[in-house]
Amino acid sequence: MATVLERFLRYVTLDTRADESNPASPSSPGQLVLLDALAAELRALGAAEVVRDAHGYVMATVPATAPGSTIGFVAHVDTSPEMSGTDVRPIVHEAWSGADIVLPDAPDAVLRASEQPELAAQVGHDIVTASGLTLLGADDKAGVAEIMTAVEFLLAHPEIPHGAIRVAFTPDEEIGRGTAHFDVERFGADWAYTLDGGPVGELEAESFSADAITVTFHGFNTHPGYAKGTMVNAIRVASAFIASLPAEQSPERTEGSEGFLHPYGVDASVERTAVRLILRDFDTAQLAVKAALVRDLARTAVAAVPGARVELTVDEQYRNMREVLDAVPHVVERAAEAYRRAGITPHRRAIRGGTDGSRLSFMGVPTPNLFAGEHNIHSRLEWTSRQDMEAAVRVVVELARLSAERGASGAL
Repeated sequence: MATVLERFLRYVTLDTRADESNPASPSSPGQLVLLDALAAELRALGAAEVVRDAHGYVMATVPATAPGSTIGFVAHVDTSPEMSGTDVRPIVHEAWSGADIVLPDAPDAVLRASEQPELAAQVGHDIVTASGLTLLGADDKAGVAEIMTAVEFLLAHPEIPHGAIRVAFTPDEEIGRGTAHFDVERFGADWAYTLDGGPVGELEAESFSADAITVTFHGFNTHPGYAKGTMVNAIRVASAFIASLPAEQSPERTEGSEGFLHPYGVDASVERTAVRLILRDFDTAQLAVKAALVRDLARTAVAAVPGARVELTVDEQYRNMREVLDAVPHVVERAAEAYRRAGITPHRRAIRGGTDGSRLSFMGVPTPNLFAGEHNIHSRLEWTSRQDMEAAVRVVVELARLSAERGASGAL
């Protein structure tokens, strides 16, 4: 049997960065390489109903060994486009002593226990990092490796009673398309869990609600040498708009239950400049408030420049999973019980972000998020540990056991 660490080290070497500019699914060829490899591995392990569909989604079944609920486990194969995932070189720092970890390919990239309490708690663990030039890919290849390892264990131990276990690996979660082509009917789970979280013990049943907004400023371009009184520079209008956004509502100044609005991309020219923003809040109604503020500030910027005009588009991304999960508390309680049986104290927290589970919950599959051992995600300083990943595998196995111990209604 392959260990979770062995699988993880193999998976992260594949470049699976999502590509927002490509409308295809998956949006990048490396994702399909990993998805096909996972489908082949599942077949080799003896999983049933293994399918890789036209959009790249991989689904499979661990057949039931006892009557029970059908539960699912989901992880995404793509990594963030914000940081290079090319030629990832994973390094295992065995039995870490607590000393600074200097990443060899970029000596300025240093992990220090004094700066990271989550790392400081891992003295003695086998810490896994990249080499300093790329992200590691623990988000979410740790989750992928954990699910695959649990699948192998369950298939090798049919004496463990459990209901049918469905697994799914999705593309393009990092660019908001992780469930765009997810076949809920084919998945067939009563409920599911994503493995896409942070430190051991975290259990997430609440997420941001999220919208994206594009503000497009239109100007008029002409030869700059003869532009007086005729040029309308959309870049300048957009700059004034961006400068007017309230700093206290930026990601870098918010925490806990506070939402934010965040300009993250600009396509600029004198004739036309588009500003892309994301809006986030735990209270879904506040998204409309934030959108109205953005609209007012954009109109103010345009009003100051005769001849300029603006248009806005708002796209729904996902909603707070708590709105669904509060109605099915047994789904979260089972996860908490599985943590305890695995020797882990559950810590409930809200995600300052979203997962595939946020959208799946509203698509009819209630799906809270479990820890996967992800730290410093989307960063050259990303890390995980062997022990964290092994703990996540234990939780998946305990959830499988619980699927047979409790009735299909899920009542505790």
